[in-house]
Amino acid sequence: MISYQPFFETLKNKNLTEYYLIFKQGFSSNTLFRMKHGGTITTKTLDTLCFILDCDVSDIITYVREPGPRICNTK
Repeated sequence: MISYQPFFETLKNKNLTEYYLIFKQGFSSNTLFRMKHGGTITTKTLDTLCFILDCDVSDIITYVREPGPRICNTK
């Protein structure tokens, strides 16, 4: 599964807030909500966050392997 924990750590390390993203950068509060709850975001959103935060993708997301077998449904 994709984890957004690096994103929240990057915000903290750069002394930035969600308020800054929403009200100063025009970032979607709905997108932040999805990230907090493990939802999906687009690669465009990743690009935007990397630009705003001046960071790499690895500073926004990381892959965490879930235990047990995984069924892949890629259609």
